Amino acid sequence: MQVKKIKRNVVDGVLLLDKPVTWSSNDALIKAKRLLNALKAGHTGTLDPFATGLLPLCFGEATKFSQDLLEADKTYQTVVHLGVQTTTGDTEGDVTAATPVTLTEEQIRQILPQFTGDILQVPPMYSALKRDGKAYYEYAREGITLERVARPVRIHRLELVSYLAPFLTLNVCCSKGTYIRVLGEDIGAALGCGAHLNQLRRTAVGHLTLENSITLDALTQLEDAQRLALLAPVDALLSSFPAIELNQELARRFLQGQRLAMGKEGLHLPDYLGRVRVYGLVEGEAQCKLIGSGLVTESGLLAPERLISTVQLGEKVAQER
Repeated sequence: MQVKKIKRNVVDGVLLLDKPVTWSSNDALIKAKRLLNALKAGHTGTLDPFATGLLPLCFGEATKFSQDLLEADKTYQTVVHLGVQTTTGDTEGDVTAATPVTLTEEQIRQILPQFTGDILQVPPMYSALKRDGKAYYEYAREGITLERVARPVRIHRLELVSYLAPFLTLNVCCSKGTYIRVLGEDIGAALGCGAHLNQLRRTAVGHLTLENSITLDALTQLEDAQRLALLAPVDALLSSFPAIELNQELARRFLQGQRLAMGKEGLHLPDYLGRVRVYGLVEGEAQCKLIGSGLVTESGLLAPERLISTVQLGEKVAQER
C-alpha cells in the first residue's frame, strides 16, 4: 500500500503560544505544527504539563536561534501551597506530609531575601535530567532516589504578590535551569511547614511576553492565512542584540562564512563586543533582510555565527511523509 505524501509548507517565524494545563510542551508543539502545516518546528524549553503560559515555538529558520531562548531568563507567577508536601513538588504528586499553617505575611517577607540572588538548588528527582542515559523521573517512578549535586542558579527578582493562607502567590524572574518547584519547596522548608506548587504560569521568556500570545483553542478557530499572520519574524529572537547592515558584496562574503574587518569594511559599532544580528542586501532584494547572527571579536572582526537561508517565506513547499 502506497503511503500518501503530505505537503508541508516552509514556514519561518516565531509563534507565542499560551500553553494550556495538562498538555506537554511537545504535544502542544505537534498540534501547532499541524495547524500551520509546517515542515520544521521546535520549542524553546519545556513547561511541565501542570504549568501554563508562554511557550515560544520556532518554525523553519527560527529554529536555528532557539538556543538563545533556552539560555534566556524566565519570568513566572506561581502559587505556593504552604503546609502540604508532595512527591513531585507540585499537584501531580502524592501528598507526603501536611502541617497546619499559622504564618503571617511578615514572617514570609523576612525569609524571601535569602532566596534572591545567587543560590544553590538541588535538582528534583522528578525532572528530565539524566544519569547514565536515564531520566531522573524514570528512577523516581521506580522508587529510586539518587544523590544529586546542588547547582548554582540566580533569582533576579522574587516578589510577594499576595498571601491568603495557605496560598502564597509570587512573581519570580530567574536564570535558566531554575526549578520553581524546588524554590517553592525550599521556601516551605525555610518557613518550617513544607510546601508544593499549586499553580505555575510562565509570563516571559527573555524579552518575549504573553502579551501577543495565543491559545491552542483560539489558533484552531483561525483560517490558515490568519495563523501565518500571527508569526513574529525570525529576528524577534534576536532583537536584544545590536544590528549591523551589510551591502550586497559584504553580505555575499558573510554568507560564505568569511570574517569581515569592522573598520576596513566601513562597519562601525563603537565600544561593542559580542553577538549582533546581521542584515544584508541579497541579490534580487530591494531592502536588507536578516541573514544571520554574528560575533564582533576583540580583534575587530565580524565573524559569522548562525546563517539563515535566503529563501523567502512561502516560496518553497517541501514534501514529507
